[in-house]
Amino acid sequence: MSNFTSRLEVTPLDDGRRWRLIRAFPWGFIVVPVGFITDFASVPRLFWWLVSPWGKYGKAAIIHDFLYQNRGYYFDGSTIGVWVPVDRWQADHEFLLGMQALGAAPWRRRLMYWGVRAFGWLAWEKR
Repeated sequence: MSNFTSRLEVTPLDDGRRWRLIRAFPWGFIVVPVGFITDFASVPRLFWWLVSPWGKYGKAAIIHDFLYQNRGYYFDGSTIGVWVPVDRWQADHEFLLGMQALGAAPWRRRLMYWGVRAFGWLAWEKR
């Protein structure tokens, strides 16, 4: 299992909901590029009292957003490397592994993982 070893650097967008990466962000062989826009975890506002859009799992949520938006990644982080396609299950599994590496509470990991398994298809189909 990989670990998050790089500092996450983002800046808020004017809409107050999304953030832009100002530094590339790696997770294992996956590198999210500078300029990528994320909302961290896409949690409906009704459930923010239980699971907020950001927290100990925020870095894992960025990887998950990136994989959902691109359905893959460049193996070496550049745009000339080998393209590795991912399916929804793989993207959700990386999210789970990331939350585990970050030390998110087991109940929260399971809740968020099963949330994306149950409802992630809505975002996946938009792409």
